Amino acid sequence: MHKTVLITGGAGFIGSALVRYLMESTETTVINVDKLTYAGSLLSLGEFADHERHQFYQMDILDADGIRGLLNKYQPDAVMHLAAESHVDRSIDGPGEFIQTNLVGTYTMLEAAREYRDSLDGEKFDGFRFHHISTDEVYGSLGETGLFTETTRYKPNSPYSASKAGSDHLARAWQKTYQLPVVISNCSNNYGPYQFPEKLVPLIIHKALAEESLPIYGKGDNVRDWLYVVDHVKALWKIVNEGTPGEVYNVGGHNELQNIEVVKILCSLLDERQPRSDGSKYEELMTFVKDRAGHDQRYAIDASKMGDKLNWLPDETFDTGLAATVDWYLENQAWCEAVSSEYQGERLGTKG
Repeated sequence: MHKTVLITGGAGFIGSALVRYLMESTETTVINVDKLTYAGSLLSLGEFADHERHQFYQMDILDADGIRGLLNKYQPDAVMHLAAESHVDRSIDGPGEFIQTNLVGTYTMLEAAREYRDSLDGEKFDGFRFHHISTDEVYGSLGETGLFTETTRYKPNSPYSASKAGSDHLARAWQKTYQLPVVISNCSNNYGPYQFPEKLVPLIIHKALAEESLPIYGKGDNVRDWLYVVDHVKALWKIVNEGTPGEVYNVGGHNELQNIEVVKILCSLLDERQPRSDGSKYEELMTFVKDRAGHDQRYAIDASKMGDKLNWLPDETFDTGLAATVDWYLENQAWCEAVSSEYQGERLGTKG
């Protein structure tokens, strides 16, 4: 196991889950780099923000000198690169930030890591890994059948997915051209505690509790594979420690559901846990709104390589993971309010 890891985006949704997991379940020292944009918060680190094995630096991954300084100071055994602009709707309204962070930022991280690794020798040199964390959206949209595999042709359809596809290509090129030991993972839709409330699951919970309409794009028949965030970070830790440089690993939750199905399940869970005062059902708040521009119809991941090569399977079913997620949000409304100062549930992505 790597003893010291530099994580970018460690105050975001998936990154903070990774930090919490490493603090709870390993002896790893984490150097956490996050710009603390709207979607990043130290509150997401919970009790581990001040942990003795956790060092936080508010830093933009475009700051090449700053990144090089941290690598040289802490001499990490691996870099886990999660920092990214990740919301499709925001990429439609303002693609420039996505190009800068996801493309130029990844280039900056790869170059800093290459320079740092070249300064190492022996086991430290051989053991270093650069783990680039990406998304299944780079593959585009599936029809009614089929699954994304690690060899599926890239066909991104949004500014977000295009920027992530580009960053994947950079990571692969640095592995092939410069022999930087890169592993890449592409994951399906994550859900769980501490997710910024612009994403579907926390947005629906937040709006339902506020007795607001629950917006569903188009017909609500877009299909996604849902992955509980704790299962995802366990997979990431396996990949960076046991994965083969140059390989790609798809991480999925084995839970294909239409968006409208997810919303209905959320409504049912809320009906059980916090019924509406007038006795009506949360599902009655559902409304259908104009679809997102370029909305991909279906994503589905074949995660068999993770099971065959790295002996990983998700621990949570969608039912158990979503129930735990709803319970967490009901118990942590203060966190939601604290991180939502820059987003009040308004519709984004209307420029397309």
